[in-house]
Amino acid sequence: MLVVPDPKVVRGLLTRYACLRIAFAENEGRERARELEDVSYTLCITMGARTVDEAIAAADTLLVARAAGRGGVQEPDGGDGLPTGPSDCPAPGDIPSVAP
Repeated sequence: MLVVPDPKVVRGLLTRYACLRIAFAENEGRERARELEDVSYTLCITMGARTVDEAIAAADTLLVARAAGRGGVQEPDGGDGLPTGPSDCPAPGDIPSVAP
């Protein structure tokens, strides 16, 4: 039986990954690097992928398929409480964790 991850969890992981990549690019601190490694690992495990690129591609496929199943209707911005773009990312010290 194939287990499909909850799309909200996947979106949260993708958002956290993107926010941490931005934070890491701005300040390559040891703590940011560790957080980025952790979320990358979690994203890979959640999506059953070996690399972050494969995990992101699988997550994108999952989210697009879910939207197509709803007739292409996406959740309203902020409908799930997650940032919808890099400008919505919290300050680096305030990036929330997402547990799958």
